[in-house]
Amino acid sequence: MNKLQLHGFNNLTKSLSFNIYDICYAPAEQQQAYIEYIDEAYNADKLTQILKDVAEIIGATILNIAHQDYDPQGASVTMLISEGNVELPSSMHSQSPGPLPDTILAHLDKSHITVHTYPESHPDNGISTFRADIDVSTCGRISPLKALNYLIHSFESDVVIMDYKVRGFTRDISGKKHYIDHNITSIQNYIAKDTQESYQMIDVNVYQENIFHTKMMLKETELENYLFEKESNLSDEQKTGIQKKLQKEVTEIFYGHNYRRKKIDVAD
Repeated sequence: MNKLQLHGFNNLTKSLSFNIYDICYAPAEQQQAYIEYIDEAYNADKLTQILKDVAEIIGATILNIAHQDYDPQGASVTMLISEGNVELPSSMHSQSPGPLPDTILAHLDKSHITVHTYPESHPDNGISTFRADIDVSTCGRISPLKALNYLIHSFESDVVIMDYKVRGFTRDISGKKHYIDHNITSIQNYIAKDTQESYQMIDVNVYQENIFHTKMMLKETELENYLFEKESNLSDEQKTGIQKKLQKEVTEIFYGHNYRRKKIDVAD
């Protein structure tokens, strides 16, 4: 897409909502230890560093950071950012994955990044789910999609749900309104190939409204990767039952529906 010659500032707002779910099996006697582990692994300080890395990737200047750990669990971080004095590279609007945080790429203006975490557990079947919600909202020339590749690599995720929306308009020097300033056909184009190969992915896009939605569900579900205590002495029957519970949890989150036992049989 050729560069637009704008009348004044680029007023487009671009928002990326990024939700990850990490599933674990931790029976009642292990659930408190699991919550404590998650709270330590993804406390406010750790989340703040992730958001600082995002700001570095997109070349933003951090204006203010507010962070808070919660009792009994969870944490939140909000970061206000402004544009940096960095030239916009020619690849910024290409539909390709962004890098990990080792280069400054672009600039933001009047923008913010937030993250909130939600650890929780099923009351009786041993399934625990950690959810992190991250929102990157930018006002200006670039899209926050270039931070997506790094964000996916920052969390161990069984399910990832992403929404991208461009709002408002900006005018060119002739007065014509432009409702989007870059090409995009799918959020998947901004995700690295090795990640795409590891996940089942579906899109629900509304092109005329500049709304893009992608879901990802991990293909391989080795039981050992889901046990909070790796050395658990489980019978084959117990392992089969746990595997079914995990599959049910991941599938329900991915599709956004609760399934009855007759559809997915889960051993007690």
